[in-house]
Amino acid sequence: MRVWSSRAGLSSAWSSRAGLSSAWSSRAGLPRILRAAAALLVVVLAVSACAQIPTAGAVGTSKDGGSAIGNAPQYIPPGPQAGAGPQAIIEGFFNAGSGYQNDFTVARQFLAPSNAVSWKPSQRTLVYRGSASVVGAGRPNAYRYVLDVAYSVDQDGIMTQYPPGTKQAIDVEVSQIDGQWRVSNLPDGTVIPEETFKVLYRAFSVYFYDPGFTILVPDVRWFIDNSGVAKSLVSAVIAGPAPYLKTAVASAFPPSIKLERESVPIVGNIAQVDLTSELRDASFTDRQRMHSQLVRTFAALPNVGGVSLRTNQTEVAIEDPATGKLPDPIVDPKVPAWQVGIADNQIVQYGSKQASKIDGVGSVASFGPSYPAAAASQHVYAFLGADGKALYSLLPGQPARLLDSRQHFSPPSISPSEWVWSAGPGATGATEVVTYRPVGTPAGTDIPRITVGAPWLAGRTVKALRVARDGVRVLVLSEADGQSTLQVAGIVRGPDGNPKSLTDPVTLPVTSKTPDIALWVDESTIVVSGTSSSDPVAPELVSLQGGDPRQISPLAGIQALSAGNGEQSIYAMTKDGIFLLVRTSWAEQGKGALQLAFAG
Repeated sequence: MRVWSSRAGLSSAWSSRAGLSSAWSSRAGLPRILRAAAALLVVVLAVSACAQIPTAGAVGTSKDGGSAIGNAPQYIPPGPQAGAGPQAIIEGFFNAGSGYQNDFTVARQFLAPSNAVSWKPSQRTLVYRGSASVVGAGRPNAYRYVLDVAYSVDQDGIMTQYPPGTKQAIDVEVSQIDGQWRVSNLPDGTVIPEETFKVLYRAFSVYFYDPGFTILVPDVRWFIDNSGVAKSLVSAVIAGPAPYLKTAVASAFPPSIKLERESVPIVGNIAQVDLTSELRDASFTDRQRMHSQLVRTFAALPNVGGVSLRTNQTEVAIEDPATGKLPDPIVDPKVPAWQVGIADNQIVQYGSKQASKIDGVGSVASFGPSYPAAAASQHVYAFLGADGKALYSLLPGQPARLLDSRQHFSPPSISPSEWVWSAGPGATGATEVVTYRPVGTPAGTDIPRITVGAPWLAGRTVKALRVARDGVRVLVLSEADGQSTLQVAGIVRGPDGNPKSLTDPVTLPVTSKTPDIALWVDESTIVVSGTSSSDPVAPELVSLQGGDPRQISPLAGIQALSAGNGEQSIYAMTKDGIFLLVRTSWAEQGKGALQLAFAG
């Protein structure tokens, strides 16, 4: 399973040991406790929703696909055996990290009494590839649990991905308690195999606002899909956005507010969210915004039909009796059904399988236009000149204006606020992200231009840059040393609301070796594709909610793609014409235009 990353680095408690012996990481066998557990099998709870999780081999998925609270299977690992040695106790403790029920009751049995009380298992979960091993730490009663970390999940559900071969060592100590070895010194958190993670955890989107509080923006988190997931979702919203969104989005929840009790009960399909007194002190506007964040976040749970905001177990009104309800925030913004394209060396509008002239847009044939873009408002268009060496804007009723002239530009993207975005080498040759706002700029005056800070793009060539339809995030496909990377970053704005910089991004998995195209399909899905003059090309769908990229049926000679609202609105252009993805195959739409692009 390949997942996207959202933080860099583990806490010092989960320390990386660069000098570990290769023998530690090459053990193919299961630890002794795991082998014994596999031989004895596990105890399965007598509940119809439960499923067994083996401690070795392939792990099956739950039949319900995580559609309701409590869908995760439950696993009761074996407890400590009388007379077990230090290594067996340590292995048994970490094996018991899969037994999440009753606050990890079995795992706590392996700990010294004081540690059993103080240990915080939900602080962090490390997920490892293959098998783990226990080795001595070079001093009495001290050991290291060594593993190849695939990813970690913190207490707020934020996931971090690590490349294969990332060795981590967890330092633990043991002591004898009443003649039995127990773990007496350890960091907070749990450790589970990757196969087990796949069936216990589920991706959820929690939601925050764009800076104008009009659009809800998803932020993917990972939680055990058990009866406590409602509380986990609320806690994540209260804690705030993941690092890559922190300076790009807003939240209606004040920093000091907290859950008043350690649960979020679902009563009659209503999630009862009890918050501290800051809720009562908040304005009606902020209460409605909090409510909207939670309603959208809970949309992933079919058995939750509404949210009740409460304090001191008493429901709090969210609407101002004098002004009534605020407009609902926009979720997963849509683009218009029409597209722009190139026909007869002109920028045209394409819809209903035919191209048509755009009112007020004059001839651009002399520029050799390519890669057109349009604002959803139709107030501004943009395109590249011949060979992609110049970037132009075009407003209805006005001639095209040169925005910049360089050796290379990525195809332009136009944000909801009508800024034209692109990337290419700057004056020093280093890659720059630039954005321009031609709307409202009188003829003969300089068009506002901003170089958007993105130091993480140093040394990389940008193949595609697309502003999300929420105007808060940007998708970047870049290449360095023959390796392509797909990333999503947040857009940081200055006090004037104008773009200022991009946050450090999260990285998404791609299997295509030489992708050239990356486009938003919806708020959490991206289509990525290579191009070819004649060979079959299989685009792939990448989800911010994790999992391996999913291939679309191949089509010979894909030269360009466009993506509208959802997977059934993906178009491919070849030398033979325009094709629409219909379920799992491509349906020919005739000809009429090249290089189609939906607004954005």
